This record gives sequence, structure tokens and C-alpha cells, in this order.
Amino acid sequence: MKRWGDLSQEAADFLSASSVLDHAEMAVVVTDRFSNLLYWNPFAEKLFGRQGKGSVREGSVLSLGIMEKDHPLAVELAKHVLKGGVWEGTFDVKRGDGTMIYVRAQAVPLRHDSGSVTGIVITAREAMRSNEREKDRFGLLERIGERLAGSLYVEETLKRVAEMLVPQFADHCFIELMEGERLVRRVSQHVQGWTPPPDTWKPVGSEIRYPAGHYADTAMRRQETILVEDFASSSFPSPHEGSARLCGEIGMTSAVVAPLCVRGETLGLMYLGLSNLTDRRSPHYDAFDRDFVGAIATRVALAVDNALLFEEERHTAESFQKHLLPRALPTLDGLDIAVRYYPAAPLASHGQGIQTQVGGDWYDVIPLSAGRVGIVIGDVEGRGAKAAAIMGQLRAALRAFAQDDKPPAEILARLDEWTRIIATPEQDESGADISVPPIVTCQYLVYDAWSRQLSFANAGHAPPLLLHDGQCLEMNIEEVGQPLGVRAKGMHADLVYKEESRTLPPGAALVLYTDGLVDRRPGRDFGGRMPSDEETLAILQEKLAACTKENVERIADTATRAVPGEIDDDMAILVLRASPVDLDVEERDFPAQPIMVGEARRMAAEAFAGWNVPEERAELACLLVSEVVTNVVLHAATASIPRRELVVEGPPLPFEESWDVPGFEEELVGDKTFTLRLRRGEESVWVEVFDQDLRLPRIRSAGENDEGGRGLYLVDQLAKRWGSRPTKEGKAVWFEIPMRSR
Repeated sequence: MKRWGDLSQEAADFLSASSVLDHAEMAVVVTDRFSNLLYWNPFAEKLFGRQGKGSVREGSVLSLGIMEKDHPLAVELAKHVLKGGVWEGTFDVKRGDGTMIYVRAQAVPLRHDSGSVTGIVITAREAMRSNEREKDRFGLLERIGERLAGSLYVEETLKRVAEMLVPQFADHCFIELMEGERLVRRVSQHVQGWTPPPDTWKPVGSEIRYPAGHYADTAMRRQETILVEDFASSSFPSPHEGSARLCGEIGMTSAVVAPLCVRGETLGLMYLGLSNLTDRRSPHYDAFDRDFVGAIATRVALAVDNALLFEEERHTAESFQKHLLPRALPTLDGLDIAVRYYPAAPLASHGQGIQTQVGGDWYDVIPLSAGRVGIVIGDVEGRGAKAAAIMGQLRAALRAFAQDDKPPAEILARLDEWTRIIATPEQDESGADISVPPIVTCQYLVYDAWSRQLSFANAGHAPPLLLHDGQCLEMNIEEVGQPLGVRAKGMHADLVYKEESRTLPPGAALVLYTDGLVDRRPGRDFGGRMPSDEETLAILQEKLAACTKENVERIADTATRAVPGEIDDDMAILVLRASPVDLDVEERDFPAQPIMVGEARRMAAEAFAGWNVPEERAELACLLVSEVVTNVVLHAATASIPRRELVVEGPPLPFEESWDVPGFEEELVGDKTFTLRLRRGEESVWVEVFDQDLRLPRIRSAGENDEGGRGLYLVDQLAKRWGSRPTKEGKAVWFEIPMRSR
């Protein structure tokens, strides 16, 4: 070489483009306009952990291992550079061996001689491995903050921290959190899938005790980040012998321990260590690394604190909801039931901060008289603690109202009044009451498994879905009343809520649900748009129609997953299936005469014998049948005479003689009847006695010399349950006798 710039032929060959790229300590990747790989140099193979021939087309740039969450960044890179711009940023990359690294990349356009952009040239290096540590770490801190901000759960937060730091910045990462007075290891992450041997470093879940004088103990006590730059020139007490032995075997070189502090409280600590398990340019941390780890620990502490607060709030919300809803469903004859409840998604995902997940959706199953059952599903508008509190009050009130055994329309009318009562008291400037009742949709049904009769009333709620013979149809409801709490003033509730009846086919299933089942966040199935109610309902019906013969648990699971999209509102599902076979029942009408008491007892004895009721229980039931029937007969003569049309053959009688028709009064009294209905269930038998007397029975105290007054007392003492309810014609008195002795 005679002067600067003059090269020998050997030097010129050595400085060819391919030779320079082969020796460059930086990844160089070339793609075409469609992001297809055209070339990568040897360092790129090493960086991305992909083997291949650099001059051969190797798929798209995404095949380099860019994590799925960063695919939008890759698209943005291509769009920006193909327009002639320069792009710079950081990717999360999963290498061929499964490890994750952060890659700092710069992309520039590849131009033809004509000036047109024909491709993209990407230069990349592992973040934190260059001399531009300040820029790299600023970007890494930003990405750490972004990833931690999206985590609301402690375990997920800690896992993300460990994945970000190993092997990018450390060979070993421990995170320990305080649980009361104990320091418990929650994360133990190591490079290349390496796992500490037994009886060396404590596993996850173990209590950690650092001895006095240990650098981790110093970090906790002083609440400051401690650097151990070189273990070879330092000496610290070891937690135990196995730990010291392992540190020597793997060649621990350096460590940084940072306390996780927030609001003056120490939540735990984060331990990062380097060892000879990896080949790094610098196997030691320095003061710059210490400050960087301290900054990371601050962000981690905030994320962990938020996660702990959220988990505590979530636990409170779930406990609140759990105790507001039924703890367990009763076992019912002729009816299989499955329920599902899913709380609303955290409002943090809406940008409104962490809030409780409770809502106002509820369901209930209420045992009624003689094996009948009340079924409820409802939804209080809104979400949060207020909606849940209102729901709890309404559920308790409805359970109380249901015990009166009134028709469903009357129950909803009373619940509507109660909804207005519980409205938060508010007054305007003049002192006038302007309280606004909550808006509640509700559906109350009463089902009789022996007759398969379903009576119901609806207050603005979605109709149930009927599953039978491979079809799923929306039950036709003629009268859908207004939601509770919105009835216009002056309009009586009896005019708003109407009762309807249906007879369920044998084996048919009903699906009752709240609107959270069909109101989902839009997903890919609808192209990101919000689907209509008709579309979501059609999807739900299609999926349920395919599982009409499945059990109720499978139907409930299918309904939960049927509509695509993420659950946004809380959701309640209640699935019922009627028995495919008829249940045992005997029924007979008797004249209300004393001689019929024995006939009624004989009918009961024959029925109980045919049903294989144990003799002791059958005799007890027959005794109580006699008492109830006797009570009906004795009061029949004093009961109010039912209205009936007077028809007299022949010419009209004079007014003063019209009420003296011979035998007319005797005919009315003797025309009275009662009905005895016997039902057999799996665990009990029920007895019902119907008559035309509107007066409900009550227990009265009988004196020593009184001949009567003890019948209902015996029923109250000997039956498991008993009661009475009004009917359209009069009343029904019922009692339950268990098949087995108590």
C-alpha cells in the first residue's frame, strides 16, 4: 500500500461486501417489498437462533421468532420503510432454543439504482449488549412498564418480570414476597431451562431466611439496592451449606438485590445473578446496572402492589357475590338443574381503573309446597357493589314473597313495589321526593314436576329458550311486562304483570339467562364489529339445538361458550330439564262428609303400599291425612256458600217464596267436596287436600277438656313441613313426610 486508500488485491478481496457481512458483529437481514427473507448474515443466525443458508429465501421476517404481540410492530416497520423512512425499535424475540431476548433493530429502505424502494435492510443486535446502554435501557424500561401495566394478577406479573430479565439481563432471577412476617419465594427462573438440584436453592413456595450480614438482608433492612460486583473478592454468609456449594459449582460471579418498596412498605425483594452457565461479554454487574435494576424494581413493586390490591378486591367481590347467590341448589324431584355465574370483566380493561367484578345478575331456586318449585332469574341494571347490594335485597324479598305461594304475577307485583321502596332517598331543592328506583328485569316461574305445568310472569326479561327434539326455540310470551321499578304512576301492577302457563314436553329443557350471555365484546367472528341481538341469539340457538339430548351440565357449558367474544357483563345461566317419565301421583274427589274420612285414609294407605313407602312412615302419613281431612269436613258446614246460579223449573215464584225451595239449602251444603292428592318423590311423599273454603287454617291452643283443636298441632309436630296456600277455588292444605325416619 503506497498511500492511504490504496489496497492490495488481497485486501480488496478481504473487504468484499460478503466478507464484511460475514465478520460483522451485528445481524444484517434483507427482505423484499413483501417482507420475504432474501439474506441474513452468520451473526443473524446466532442472534435469532435460526439455522439456514444466508442467500436462500427463508419465509417472512416473522419467521425470525418475533413474538406474536409484536407482529403489529413488524407491519408498521414495513409500511414506514417502504415509504422511504427509517424505523427503529425493540422486538421481543423467541429464539430457536425457546429462550427469549430483546432485539434492538433499525430498518432502512433498500433502493434500486433508479431510486425506487425494492426491499428493506434490517440491522439488529441484542439490547443491553452494546455500548449504547443508556438508549437500550431507556427503551427496555419503557417496554417493561408497558408489559407490567397490562397485568392484574400477582403470579402473571411475577412471571412476566422473570421472562423479561432472564436471560436478557441475568442468568438467575428470584422474586420473594412478604406473607405476613414470612418471606416466601414466588419465582425461581434460570437460563436455558437449568434447574437447581434438590437441597440447594430453595424452590418456589419455600420460606426464605437470609442470615444477618447477607447482602439480601442488608437490602431489605436498608430498603436500597445492593450490588455484589465480584463474588471472588467478596465474602458473605450463606443461607445454608447447599446454597454455598451450588454457587461454587455454577460459578456465581455477580449479583444485584433490589427491595420491592412502595408507599414506604417493603413487599419483598428481587434477586438477579450472573454465573458461568452463560458466555457473556461482561460476567459482572456494575454501578450502572445497579441503578438500572433499582429502576426496574420500582416498576415491579408498583405492578405487584396493584396486582395484590386487585386480587384482594377480586376476592372480596367474589366472596360478596358468592354469599348473595345460592350456596347450593336443592335436590328436586322430576327436575335436573345446572347453573353458571360469571362475574363481569375488570373495568381496568376499559381504561377506568380496577373496579369490583360483582354485578346485579342473580338466579334462585326456591322449594315451594308439595314438591313445586319457584325459579327466578333477574338482572339489576349497572354493575359494581351498588347493583349487587340491590340484587341481594331483591333476592331476599322475593324468597320471602314466594313462601306465600301466590301466583307469579302477584309475586312480581309485590317485588315491583319493593323495588321502589329500596330506591336511594333523594330530594330536590323544594324537598320533593325524586328518588329513582333501580331498573330490574326479572322472570319468576313456578314448576310442578308431576303435571309438568309451568306458570310464569315476566318483567322485561329475555324469554327462556326451550330445547326439545333437536330444536331450540324462544318461548313465546304473550305478555311481557315492564321491568321492575319503571311502572308508570297510577297504573296498578296487576295490570302490568300477567300470568301465563305452559305444559313442558317430557324431557324438555329450559335455558334461562341474563343479557351478559349474548352481549359480548366483538371478536374476530364478526370482523371486529358489534353483532346485533338477532345474530347472537341465532348463534346461541344453533349451538344449543345440537345438544338438546345432553345433560344439563353440558347444556350450560355449551351456552357459556356459544356466543363468540369476551364476556363483558356479568352473566347468569340456569338450565332446567323436565323428567322424561311421569312421577307417581294419586288424586280423587270426595264429598265433604264425615264418612269420607275413612275412605280418604283407605285411599292413602293403598297408594303408599303400592309405592313401597315404609310401613312406619305410611302409618304416620295416614294419621295426618285423617286429621287434615277431618278438619276440612268439620269446617265445610260453616264455610261461606259459593256463588251459583239459581235455576228453578216452572213459572217464576213470588219474591217472598223464592228462597223457600225445599231442599235447596241442604243441596248446597251437601254439594261441597274436597280433593285428596298424593305425590311420591325420591325422598318424601306429599299430601295435599283441596276444598272450597277460602279461610286458611291456623294452629290454635286447645284446653284440657276441648274435644278438638289438636289436628293441626299434630301435623305441625309430626310432618317435616306443612302449610296452606290459596287457590282459585278455595285453598290447599299440604304436608311432607320423609320416606325415612328423621
